[in-house]
Amino acid sequence: MPSKVACIMPWILADYTSKQLNFDEPATFRDLSKPIGIVNPDNAVLVREKITKLGTLYRYESFEDPNGEISKFHYGTHYSSAAGVMHYLVRTEPFTSLHIQLQGQRFDVADRQFNSIPSAWSLIMSSPYDNRELIPEFFYFPDFLRNDNHFDLGRPQLGGKQVGDVELPPWATTPEEFIRIHRGALESDYVSANLHNWIDLIFGYKQKGRAAEAALNVYYYLTYEGAVDLDDVTDPIERASIEGMIKNFGQTPCQLLKMRRCKQHSVNSPNHTSPFHIPTFVHL
Repeated sequence: MPSKVACIMPWILADYTSKQLNFDEPATFRDLSKPIGIVNPDNAVLVREKITKLGTLYRYESFEDPNGEISKFHYGTHYSSAAGVMHYLVRTEPFTSLHIQLQGQRFDVADRQFNSIPSAWSLIMSSPYDNRELIPEFFYFPDFLRNDNHFDLGRPQLGGKQVGDVELPPWATTPEEFIRIHRGALESDYVSANLHNWIDLIFGYKQKGRAAEAALNVYYYLTYEGAVDLDDVTDPIERASIEGMIKNFGQTPCQLLKMRRCKQHSVNSPNHTSPFHIPTFVHL
């Protein structure tokens, strides 16, 4: 699938340190009612405050663009982008070549490579500025976690071993086991009972407007469908800048649902239907 049309999937687990997972324990799972950037409640204060280009602090509630073009936003990064897809799939062609092309005909520095699932989660929990969600490969494709092609992904500047295969959480000893357990978590009773909340954030009524503001779920204005009509932009430099932002930064999917989504039945329920019967595509 081209990197400009990517599927988005949620982080569903919050435990990447235990040797075994307990699907009956709510603490095992990520809070699906919150944007990934504020799953750690300590980050909620940070997303309400931003630093302007002049280095001055402003609160989300009082922000005004002097030119009247930029709407208020909580996040300067997006949960799904072409660069994010390449980040996760850097070990798998054609995404390896696309990553190299994006980085100026070289691999990005080792410190920024996708090297560890536990570390990726820890980074998201420690800062709201890396708020990437997952991609479907985390639930079906173990090969993307291996460096079978022996790409030279470098060595971290602060020491450590050469970047190779992706480090797995302790509860998985192989990529295949990670996929099996992770997919089982996706079909767990907890996720079935709570996934509708995440769908509301990404595709539903909390994507825009007052509900999005209340949920701390507002992204940069250019990520939204219809935010700018490129046919009206006559300056070629400005147009190229906007197109580059949309291409590389990511795009919020079309809003498919304007009302609160109902909770799914458990996978063991006779009334169960797949929670993913609505499209999960994001045009990047």
